[in-house]
Amino acid sequence: MSKTFTTADVAAHKSASDLYIIIDGDVYDLTKFQEDHPGGKKILQRVGGKDASKMFWKYHGEGVLKKYKPRLQVGSLDTKPKEAAAPAAAAPSPKPAAPAKKVEPAKAASAPAAASEPAEALEPYGDLIPFADPSWYQGYHSPYFNETHAALRAEVREWIETAIEPNVTEWDEKKQVPEEIYREMGRRGYLAGLLGVHYPTQYTSNRIASVPPEKWDLFHEMLLTDELSRTGSGGFVWNVIGGLGIGCPPLVKFGKKPLVDRILPGILNGEKRICLAITEPDAGSDVANLGCEAKLTPDGKHYIVNGEKKWITNGIWADYFTTAVRTSDKGMNGVSLLLIERSMGGVSTRRMDCQGVWSSGTTYITFEDVKVPVENLIGKENQGFKVIMTNFNHERIGIIIQSIRFARVCYEESVKYASKRRTFGKKLIEHPVIRLKLAHMARQIEASYSWLESLIYQCQNMGETEAMLKLGGAIASAKAQATVTFEFCAREASQIFGGLSYSRGGQGGKVERLYRDVRAYAIPGGSEEIMLDLSVRQSMRVHKALGMKL
Repeated sequence: MSKTFTTADVAAHKSASDLYIIIDGDVYDLTKFQEDHPGGKKILQRVGGKDASKMFWKYHGEGVLKKYKPRLQVGSLDTKPKEAAAPAAAAPSPKPAAPAKKVEPAKAASAPAAASEPAEALEPYGDLIPFADPSWYQGYHSPYFNETHAALRAEVREWIETAIEPNVTEWDEKKQVPEEIYREMGRRGYLAGLLGVHYPTQYTSNRIASVPPEKWDLFHEMLLTDELSRTGSGGFVWNVIGGLGIGCPPLVKFGKKPLVDRILPGILNGEKRICLAITEPDAGSDVANLGCEAKLTPDGKHYIVNGEKKWITNGIWADYFTTAVRTSDKGMNGVSLLLIERSMGGVSTRRMDCQGVWSSGTTYITFEDVKVPVENLIGKENQGFKVIMTNFNHERIGIIIQSIRFARVCYEESVKYASKRRTFGKKLIEHPVIRLKLAHMARQIEASYSWLESLIYQCQNMGETEAMLKLGGAIASAKAQATVTFEFCAREASQIFGGLSYSRGGQGGKVERLYRDVRAYAIPGGSEEIMLDLSVRQSMRVHKALGMKL
């Protein structure tokens, strides 16, 4: 139990050799911290024995307090009110969910039933800054979310705020997230929930604490990705879900059962890593033009793979590579997908230094005479392009979710900073020009998010092939919309923070980091220009088949 102090008690600890301060009613011993303080010792000594709350919040964000509080807090003032019990929204009561919508058996395996019919609004949750969270967090009605989603939200946010967010900046600078965090993702059951399919209980005994596997749906997966993205670090998000989220679904959906049975448990438990290896030095969005070659041996038992892959997320740590290879010279009809295992030999990886997402493990891969058993073929030979196209919807949805939440982070950080920073005799948020920036950020965020919810609902109620055909164009367009929104919000947040967003770390640290991450979302998964053109071409083609009248 923490110690209780009076203000007089704290005032007695004001020397350089015995230095206490007060922040928001809590007492901190900074005696040994002085040498580590980035602002120097003198600034701490000037507030020794005093309440430093105003000065602290002038220069720091909440993340700094979360990071150092466990180590430096020694107690609280006797006048500080005791914390109230957590509200019901943080740990929802076991209220029955609305009945699941019935779906045809053919769709049930790949698209879980819709979670609910319109229900009463859930309890408000979070800081309640307008537009900083989706509206259903803030007491507004939603047809998509129920108590199981609220329970998952509380579970993930608690983990992120206590164990992850205080350390993200340090991990980003080191360009690596501790492996224990990835293993913890497996233990918590999160990795198994990120595959765009029903929860695969047969491959892992780990379970998500707040949601029974049979109730897991695409909105839970969306919510999990969204809450992970509140860290404001594309590097962190891609580290823990990037390779798995795009490299594992093709294996699960199209891999031969013995291969899936052998490989998948280790991945879902966080013991092994997988990545998607498609992009090459000379083939990015033009997948049909890739050149990494796989030749069948005379006995027909192995493929010999030679070639290079570039900009591969998580590749530096991956044990398995879901790899697009050329097995024929017939363009898109000559592409196959192989699961290449690092242990096969001939696989070399080296880290790439990039503008953003530093801790994601972006990799250049070289395959030299890698001998891959034919049993590792995913799907059918020369029909890998269809598998890749099917996978793109899931990949792009993930990019949309992350981009919109990163835009919200930029907005939320801006609102908080503008509400305390004073210029020309008033708070920033009292200047109309700043409110106009916030308004433009909010309108784009909410429009993009509403489209995302609609697309997730459609994905959940369509079969895989139908979704690929009908939604491919819309998802491509929404991907461009989300990344443009992210870029806009990052720029406007940077203008609001000014110089603080130009230096790494500190109050503007999230904004600075996200500004660097923008291009990692605008280009991968299909560049904005290609996505917008694809959206019109594919949508017109599909609707012509559906009977479009012009």
